[in-house]
Amino acid sequence: MKTPIIAGGGNSATGSTSGTPGNSMGSISGTPVGATPIGTVNGLTGTDRDAYTALTSLFDSYGLSSLAPDILSYIQNGYSADTISILLQNTSAYKQRFAANQARLKAGLPVLSPADYIATEDAYRQSMQAAGLPKGFYDSTDDFTNFIANDISPTEMNSRIQMASQATVTASPQYTQALQQMGLSSGDLTAYFLDPTKAAPLLQQQANTAAIGSEALARGLTFDQGYATRLAQAGFTQAQAAQGYSQISQEFAQFQQTAQQYGQNYTFGQEEQAVFQPGSGTAGSGNDIDAAQFQQRLASWQRANVSGTYGAASGGLSRHGGGQLS
Repeated sequence: MKTPIIAGGGNSATGSTSGTPGNSMGSISGTPVGATPIGTVNGLTGTDRDAYTALTSLFDSYGLSSLAPDILSYIQNGYSADTISILLQNTSAYKQRFAANQARLKAGLPVLSPADYIATEDAYRQSMQAAGLPKGFYDSTDDFTNFIANDISPTEMNSRIQMASQATVTASPQYTQALQQMGLSSGDLTAYFLDPTKAAPLLQQQANTAAIGSEALARGLTFDQGYATRLAQAGFTQAQAAQGYSQISQEFAQFQQTAQQYGQNYTFGQEEQAVFQPGSGTAGSGNDIDAAQFQQRLASWQRANVSGTYGAASGGLSRHGGGQLS
């Protein structure tokens, strides 16, 4: 790594320009005892003051203002600006700020100078902001460490973002509809396609919920966000949702009609319970075991209707105390 070269200022403490007491450009030897010399910074004057100012300004630009006490201590101990720059690179704060350089060094990649490192971060950030990625997704210096460590150029990063954005554009209309119903933007979805692992805490559950909901919408069914979220949390996949809602689309209307025929009420939520989570006892009416049992009873009534045993089925209902779920 190239060591930043800090140009020292002129030595204002060597010789008086006029010998007049109080002249800030003259020798500090004429300063009254006990007074603070004009132009003093943290007790430093002359070249020491200039070196401290230059170094703190430089490391502030790196986001390392916490190193100011170290800079002051090194100057007070007589180290030059160039030596201090090297010593600061060995501090834990510096290593953490430019953490990707350690990984690059181990991988045999060239270490980036602070200026190049920060410029790369800025280029990443600009591309992501332009794509509308959500706040909290790759917008801090720590977020870019792996990218820099793996030598991903800003150009390659921009290409990845464009590919993720294209995946968002080509997503199914039902998926987009589900996302919009949930209040998620195309930038949220782009973030998920760009890096599902990173997006997981922010978006993965929402994306899975939208995927499940899209399968209901694709079949003209109701997208219940709350229930779809519970399915996502339980680990249901989009493929499982497709299978379940396909079954629901084929049978729900008939089951509901049969229930009404027997003076009962069978809701869409109960059908979802019976298909996706029989026996789980977790969602909907809070009695999904009964939902599954009631669905079986409805199927029995349908068979009874076909065989002409309506009366027997009705009698069976009264013997079993109904089966309606609230």
